[in-house]
Amino acid sequence: MAGWTLPQPMIRALALAEAAAAAGEVPVGAVVTRAGAVIAEAHNAPREGHDPTAHAEILAIRRAARALGQERLTDCELWVTLEPCAMCAGAIVHARIGKLYYAAADPKGGAVEHGARVFDQPQCLHRPEVYAGMGEAKAAALLRGFFSARRS
Repeated sequence: MAGWTLPQPMIRALALAEAAAAAGEVPVGAVVTRAGAVIAEAHNAPREGHDPTAHAEILAIRRAARALGQERLTDCELWVTLEPCAMCAGAIVHARIGKLYYAAADPKGGAVEHGARVFDQPQCLHRPEVYAGMGEAKAAALLRGFFSARRS
């Protein structure tokens, strides 16, 4: 795969994850695109906003919905650096995100390929196309570095 590079939305999501880490937040970044254009972006901010729901995905979805003036994001893609948790997977379902791209798997807290497997449940009203692993090494390294520094 010589010459292969990450798509720009994932590069941006990784940069947002770095910004989250610099702010003392768990390094997760998210970008919402539509027809190749960035609609919204965010990084984790629960500590900054004193809001346990302020995950990167939730903030980016809220901003995209506001920017587009609608709650359904069916023709949008979500690019995120970590496998979404159950709360974020639920928001992806309710927003009707068309495609989800995530970098690193999260065996402990993820809910797409791990844990609750939200999109696989019979009660799930919408299932986005899911693509995992793009930018995984960089995202995982950011997370390992962040948590390692806190355990030292």
